[in-house]
Amino acid sequence: MAEGRAAGAPSDALVTVVAFDFAAKRDPIISVGEAKAAMDDGKFVWIDVDVARTDEARALLAELGLCSPEIIDDALSREPATQIARYDDYLHLVMSGCRLVGHKFDLERVDAVMGAQFLLTLHRGAPVFLEAVRRSYHADFVRFAQSPSFMLYELWDHLIDNYLSVHKVFEERVERVQHALIGVADESVFPVASELTSDLLHLRKVVLPARSVLTDLSTRKSPFVSEATQPFLGNMVGTVERVLQDVLVDRDILSGALNNYMSMVAHQTNKTMSKLTVVSVVFLPLTFLCGVYGMNFDVIPELKWHYGYLGFWSMAAVIVVGLLYLMRRNKLL
Repeated sequence: MAEGRAAGAPSDALVTVVAFDFAAKRDPIISVGEAKAAMDDGKFVWIDVDVARTDEARALLAELGLCSPEIIDDALSREPATQIARYDDYLHLVMSGCRLVGHKFDLERVDAVMGAQFLLTLHRGAPVFLEAVRRSYHADFVRFAQSPSFMLYELWDHLIDNYLSVHKVFEERVERVQHALIGVADESVFPVASELTSDLLHLRKVVLPARSVLTDLSTRKSPFVSEATQPFLGNMVGTVERVLQDVLVDRDILSGALNNYMSMVAHQTNKTMSKLTVVSVVFLPLTFLCGVYGMNFDVIPELKWHYGYLGFWSMAAVIVVGLLYLMRRNKLL
C-alpha cells in the first residue's frame, strides 16, 4: 500500500475520508477536518458516510455542506431505486445493490454525490458492492486513474459485478428446478418455481433502471464525468443489457420446463383415461346383458334353455373379442 495511505489518520465507524493526489499517485486517509483543506489544495476527496447513526450523520453532512438537505433527507428515508439527478454543482446518483440472504436478496441503497472536487457516498451499514470498491480502488488508482471519474467507474463496475453474482445464483436455482421437473416431480417444486419466477422479475426491475442511468452518464456531457471515462461506462451498458436478456432467458427456461412437465402429466393422464375408456367400452354391453337377464319378468325364454348359461358366456366372449379387435384396428389400444 502507498506510503501516503499509511500516513493518513484512521477513520471512525461514521465516516472515512480519502484524498486523491493524481499527480503524485498518493491516496492517504485523512480526517474530516482536513477534507476542506485538501479540496482547496486541488485534491479530489472521497467522503464515505454511514448514515445508520442518523442524527450524527445528519449533523456531519450539514457541517460539510456539500449537498442540499433534500438529498440528505432522500438518502435517509427513501427506498432503493437507481436514478440520476443533475445539479449545477454536482451529480446525485442513487445506486441499488443486492445482498444475498439465503436464496433471495435484499436491496442496499448507496447515494453518490459527485462534484468537481469530491465524491460523497451515503449508505447504511456495509453494502456488498461498496465494500468491493473499498478493497480494489487503491490498486486501480495507482495503475489506471487519470481523473476523479475513475471512482464513478469503480462504483458502477462493482455494482454490475454484484448484479452478475446474484444472477449467477439465480441461474443455478433455475437449473435445480429444471432438473427437479424431469420425471416424477415432488409437489414442493411448484411453489419454488413460482417464487423463483417472482425473484427473477424482481431482479430485472432492479437492473433495468441501471441501464438508463448508465446510458445517460455515457452519452450526456457533464463537467463531473470525463470524456475518457464515458466509453468505459458505455461498455457497461452492454453488460447490463446482457444481464437483462439472461434474466428473460432464465424465465423462459423456467416457464418452458414447467410447461413440458405439465404436458408430460397431461399425456400420462390421457393414457390412463384411454385405458379406463377401453374397460368402460368392454363392460358396457356386458352390463346391458346382465341387466336384461337380471329382470324379474316371469317369461324370459332364454332362462328355460338347457344351454342358456353357456350361450350367455359365449355371447359375452364374442362381444369382448369383437370390441377389442375393433379398438385395436382403429388404434384405440
